[in-house]
Amino acid sequence: MASEKKSTFLTEFKTFIARGNVMDMAVGVIIGGAFSNITNSLINDIVMPVLGIFTSSVSFAELSLNIGSAAIAYGNFIQAVLNFLIMAFVVFCLVRTINRFHQKKEEAAPPAPPEPSGEERLLAEIRDLLKERR
Repeated sequence: MASEKKSTFLTEFKTFIARGNVMDMAVGVIIGGAFSNITNSLINDIVMPVLGIFTSSVSFAELSLNIGSAAIAYGNFIQAVLNFLIMAFVVFCLVRTINRFHQKKEEAAPPAPPEPSGEERLLAEIRDLLKERR
């Protein structure tokens, strides 16, 4: 009995993993992780040094406020917010581009009317004959 439950569980798990949505999600998570590294590099290596010119600091991460023995590192928060805004902007641009592509595809190819079946053709002939008799 325990072996049968284990086999059923494994079968269900394999079915779950093999679904397209789960695989798409896994690929999205992996690509998202890699994209996060690119965004972090953009912020830390390009944006922050430029902003550091105006704040006379190389990086916002160094900005902190000391209150007693506690250090409030608000610079790290600023960097995290910038990372989020850049990622959100890029994802927005990607989704917007994909949506426009789908709209153009839908506009370009209107669906062809379905071919009437033999029964529908016969009914249309009967309808036309009845109209002629009136």
